Amino acid sequence: MTKTFKYAAVALGALTLASCGGSGGGGGDQAIRAVGSSTVYPFATVVSETFARNYPEFPSPLIESTGTGGGMALFCEGAGPDTPSLANASRRMKLSEFETCLANGVTGVTELQVGLDGIAFASANGGIDMNLTPEIVYKAIAANPYGQEQTAENWSDIDPSLPDLPILVYGPPSTSGTRDALKELVLEVGCEADPAMEAIKEEDETRYEQICTEVRTDGAFVDQGEQDNLIVQKIEGNADAIGVFGYSYLEENIDRVHGLTMNGVEPTYENISSFAYPGARPLYVYVKNDHVDAIAGLREFLATWAESWGVGGPLAQIGLVASPEDVMARNNAAVTELPALTTADFE
Repeated sequence: MTKTFKYAAVALGALTLASCGGSGGGGGDQAIRAVGSSTVYPFATVVSETFARNYPEFPSPLIESTGTGGGMALFCEGAGPDTPSLANASRRMKLSEFETCLANGVTGVTELQVGLDGIAFASANGGIDMNLTPEIVYKAIAANPYGQEQTAENWSDIDPSLPDLPILVYGPPSTSGTRDALKELVLEVGCEADPAMEAIKEEDETRYEQICTEVRTDGAFVDQGEQDNLIVQKIEGNADAIGVFGYSYLEENIDRVHGLTMNGVEPTYENISSFAYPGARPLYVYVKNDHVDAIAGLREFLATWAESWGVGGPLAQIGLVASPEDVMARNNAAVTELPALTTADFE
């Protein structure tokens, strides 16, 4: 596609979008479409169900669990009516993704922090139990811990005080925002426990990234896809296995699995809310501003999110941890004001 044709296509997409309708009920029968994080998916589904009950005049939203990375790719493909209006994410949009949006004509994107979650490490009730640290997790599942050959087969190979049981961790795929958060909040922290890593980072950032974030592929870490419920099933069926998923799935399945402590801190609502738990992280929804008054009901759908994410609200009841008051107030305002991201926001 030539540059001229590409820009013409973007302009045509914007014109088609505008023709879908205006404020207050345009967009014909086109449903709101949201793609992205499997962690945000159950929360978005509850918001969608609430919206459908409260606004029966609009089509029910389509919520797709594609993983954060896959969702961002779909969201940033273009601005036309055939593209998603929302991207759900379990980590912040990357600058490279934002630049892709801009290049494809998606020039107005609003970021909403909808709440907090935690990367929970869990095992079956009555199963393996230990106090993890980022360093232990890193040594257990890194492909080449500190640049050395991975030789640990049992947890006791890392520390004699740990169970003399095989390392088996079921976790998220590389396209998942949970995997990105696992890298940033746990693996890199564990990797940086070795002072030598700082020198490698300064000399060769690509090598540092590989050493600190690549996970082993010999069967000790098993990529279980975007279905966190499948990880729950796997660890429930194997008392020696550990699973990695969002805190909401731990709370939802507390009768089947239990959370493992990290640095002696349990993955609980209170500990995630206060960021005392090392795996605490924000969750996001990204909005395509050009769609807000062109896609029927999108403005009302955003308002339904804001009405649902408070302390004691319907999303808290299924595991979402409410954002701090100042953050929530800022995002409540953003739902209506729709401030557009700029490249400066990623500095």
